[in-house]
Amino acid sequence: MPRPNTAGQHRNRADRDWLLRCYTLRASDSLAAAVVMYAVPLLVLTLTHSPGWAGLAFLLEWLPRLVAVAGAGPIIDRYSPRTAVLTTSLLRGAGALATLIGLTLGAGAWLVLLFGVLAGMLAEAAYLANEAVAAEAGRRAGERAHRVQAVFTGTDQAALLIGPLIGGLLLLTGPALLLVTVAILSAVTATVAASVRTHRPHLHVVTDPVAGHPLASLATGMGTLRRTPALAWLVGALACVNLASGLLQVSAPITVTRTLHHSTAAVGTVWSIAAALSLAAVAVAHRAIDHFGLFTVGATAAAAMCTATLASALAPNLPLYATTIALLMAGEGAVTVVLRTARARLIPDRAFGATLATTVLLVLAPLPLAGLLVALWPTGHLNLLVVATGVLVSTGTFTCFRGLRTHRSSWEHPHDADRPLMAA
Repeated sequence: MPRPNTAGQHRNRADRDWLLRCYTLRASDSLAAAVVMYAVPLLVLTLTHSPGWAGLAFLLEWLPRLVAVAGAGPIIDRYSPRTAVLTTSLLRGAGALATLIGLTLGAGAWLVLLFGVLAGMLAEAAYLANEAVAAEAGRRAGERAHRVQAVFTGTDQAALLIGPLIGGLLLLTGPALLLVTVAILSAVTATVAASVRTHRPHLHVVTDPVAGHPLASLATGMGTLRRTPALAWLVGALACVNLASGLLQVSAPITVTRTLHHSTAAVGTVWSIAAALSLAAVAVAHRAIDHFGLFTVGATAAAAMCTATLASALAPNLPLYATTIALLMAGEGAVTVVLRTARARLIPDRAFGATLATTVLLVLAPLPLAGLLVALWPTGHLNLLVVATGVLVSTGTFTCFRGLRTHRSSWEHPHDADRPLMAA
């Protein structure tokens, strides 16, 4: 009788265990980030009753995040994604406990806002490191990479589903319980990160004295974009998606409370319903990719997202508004699966962290822009801003997908679909 391949079985079991740890790491870190991200702007709106301050808070929350992304790329290249996640989670937990102590000693609400900025910076650095882990998992998965990316994207969407509910409930008792919860989630993330082994960069990256400089890192990433047209079009598409998502994220509390005349609790409900539908869309996306391929699924989801952005400005009541937000999030979730899979294939292994940091920085740049637009735009005409942005996003997304179609062979494998690639 042939002897069983015990070595192969052991290796497969180890790979499954490693991937499960990666999923757990992403889940705990994403949940901690989502709780802070949604709680802080809502708290600002509640304290100030000013839409302008809410938009400004969103702007101030995201600008430092972009700085953190620029600095995190060299750290990942010099050390490893695991080290970056471990460090950021420990710092976030320590920051939460320090803020709690400060509030106990009589510090004001400004300390909570300061922690929100710090936690946002750490969240982006951790996100970048987790994206590097996800890319490594995708490379290990080979032709099943889009299924792995669907799980990671679904994990993010699940955090967006649970995060607003947790943040809203914790804020009913004040910031103390919120900070304790963030510290606990950070401790869990650090514990899991300590047990996940990730790829360590080559020695020539570590010993390069320029590689650790953020500006040099960005220059390296921009060089990769210039040499990889498909990656440049992909970054443009993701940036358009984030502009639409960011604008509705910062304007939703204003629209729900001021235009539609509902409570702040309805804001969390709207986003939780949207996140639930997005989670379902992500679950369906990888099966659709198996049948139709990356490009077809991505283009269809992007069209749905752009339509939802325009429709949200015309929604006359809360149910219809929630429906448009849900459609937007569903389209965004499916698009993200497609574009993350393509990005992992297009970014070369050499100086991966630097290139990934550059792409993430460009993709996230529209988020503070969305906050700035809402802060400066007259509140009574917010719907006009959403319509104008929807037209801009639709045009930009269409252009970027045309570019992606031109270079389709470089990022979509024939085996992504069970049937031959459909003509676009």
